Amino acid sequence: MAFQVDPRGRAKAFGAPDPGTATTHTLPLGDPTGGADALLWRELVDGPAAHPRVHIDRGVTVHMSDGARLRATVIRPANTVGVPVAGPLPTVVNINPYNRLVVDAIDHGLHTPVVGNALRRASAAADLSGTPLGGVTDLTRTVSGGVFDVFGINRSLVRSGYVQVIVDVRGTGASTGEWQILGEREQLDSVEILNWIAAQPWCDGAVGMAGWSYSAINSLQAADKRPDCLKAVFAVEGCEDIVRDIYITGGAPSFFIPFWLAVVNAVKWLPNPTTPVRDLLDGHALRWLIDRIKSPATELGTLAKGFLTGDDPRLFDDPFFDERDPKVENITAPTFLFGGWHDLFGRGTPRTFARLQLPAGQKQLMMFDGYHVNAGAGLGRQFDPPRLDVLERAWFDRWLKGIDNGVDRYGPVTMEQQGGSWSCGQSFPRPGFETTICYLSPLGSGTAEHAKHDGTLQSTIPDQAAELPVNPNVRGLISRDMTQVTAGATMVLGKSFTTDARYQERGGLSFTSAPVVDPVQISGALNLHLRAIGETHEQMWAVTVNDVAPDGTSTVLTNGALMGTNRSLDPERSEYDEDGELLLAHHPLTRPTKQPVRPGEAIELDIDLVPTDAVLEPGHRLRVDIYAGSFPRFLSVIPDIRRIRRRPQRLVLDPLRPSYLTLRTLGETGWR
Repeated sequence: MAFQVDPRGRAKAFGAPDPGTATTHTLPLGDPTGGADALLWRELVDGPAAHPRVHIDRGVTVHMSDGARLRATVIRPANTVGVPVAGPLPTVVNINPYNRLVVDAIDHGLHTPVVGNALRRASAAADLSGTPLGGVTDLTRTVSGGVFDVFGINRSLVRSGYVQVIVDVRGTGASTGEWQILGEREQLDSVEILNWIAAQPWCDGAVGMAGWSYSAINSLQAADKRPDCLKAVFAVEGCEDIVRDIYITGGAPSFFIPFWLAVVNAVKWLPNPTTPVRDLLDGHALRWLIDRIKSPATELGTLAKGFLTGDDPRLFDDPFFDERDPKVENITAPTFLFGGWHDLFGRGTPRTFARLQLPAGQKQLMMFDGYHVNAGAGLGRQFDPPRLDVLERAWFDRWLKGIDNGVDRYGPVTMEQQGGSWSCGQSFPRPGFETTICYLSPLGSGTAEHAKHDGTLQSTIPDQAAELPVNPNVRGLISRDMTQVTAGATMVLGKSFTTDARYQERGGLSFTSAPVVDPVQISGALNLHLRAIGETHEQMWAVTVNDVAPDGTSTVLTNGALMGTNRSLDPERSEYDEDGELLLAHHPLTRPTKQPVRPGEAIELDIDLVPTDAVLEPGHRLRVDIYAGSFPRFLSVIPDIRRIRRRPQRLVLDPLRPSYLTLRTLGETGWR
């Protein structure tokens, strides 16, 4: 691919796009509900089971090659008196660091006959939508969406003729060793666990991996090693680029990481009381305690030092992350991917799908309009896709049992369009869309007078020049950014945390288009090119792209961030359209590629935004909001705080070097 400078003064690519950045399918459009096939999948899950009970052994030990002992729970189908059935069966494994005590608590809550059934019915029936407590409904519907069956003990799956194994990651739960946080030894553990399972008399040699979040990531990691026994993967909200998805987006550390590390380090100190006598007699309890003392708070100390000094290599795109990112192109096992547009790993799921070198049907993508902790909320309703536990069962029935149930003909891309409804398609981004460029103009739109500046998005380069100051502030505490970085927890606090950004916009620069005249769809990656000046040696920019309703409600569709010193662009790894327009900027985020920011000097930067799929209905407008950071979504290390020092940054609007948004659209905007 060749590069030259375009009339706007930046690198532009020409030639064929990288084949790894796009997917093409030949399957016809499908039905997002799954049709008659999905009705059968659900009946198999909710109807009479092949086996009346399950047998649970919570005291199984799996010995690793380096001497570590990993504790596991093995769940097998059983007869009416609780005796495990004879004969080998396909097996599904889940490996996570959240302590099997937590898994057990969820299991007891959901499957105690009276309490569990009542909880499921209440979560499915409760509807506070349209009220100030609408976010509570979005959260409680997670229970009826099936994700907890994917995460923990799935009794229905086991009773249908599967064995399930749930393992504490080394150094967490009841397992010995030191927690590696998805490191090389931990990945080897996953392969050794799979091989151990395949050799057990209760396993028929066919193994699947399932998981949510961490266990979705290590499922993808294990799959890239291609163990012979691994036949399928069902991954909910995993990722393939940890550094850009969550750790240091745009070079800015995430609040979520120290919070999450503190939680996992706390629960790893809770011993599992299942086998206390045996653990004391065979020395497991003593070894467990010694290992916890050796690493009482894994990575928290080094993380704190990194924030104080800025010297930790993990504040950059370091080999530490390369070791942990799944090698997606190596995966050959059929893989079902589920993600959310506002998930912590929002860009990770569609990127993983694009990189999978599997035919359509053997790879599936489903994206919903939600967050991390409410994965699958609302699934299973009329006109919506099946629940996650139903999809998981259908996926493993197809690839572990060889049942031709039609799940490989579902999708292959099923998406809940923001502002729209569920649909199936052949690819993501959707085909047939055209590149649209929207320029930032200082002229007022009359729609965002509450913002620090009310500007316009327009289709032509503006004639007016301006320098617009914006200061760091803490309005991000009440925003969709806050809900995204808390994995969705603050959705219960009201619309300002989910669907109405006007509070946060009071601290930012807003640029709003004219209303669209027809439905306008947006699909894929977006890029915001800015020219900016600061008064210090660092700048932080946070951006959202919003759908503005006729009543003024401003709903965030996607977001991104970039530190000024990390503006270096890798053209070979960035994504461009057929004409060479930049759609998705790839910033190396390494120490050697940092570029200086000098007070009073203008810099140009491209801010990549999370790919999305949305529709603007007639009368709605598109808005770009620009902030000098978004606390606590994006944090600064102490040296950067000293460089920024809460001084204003200035967005430079220059007709000769314009700032603009690039996106892919379908439909008449009426902006010309």
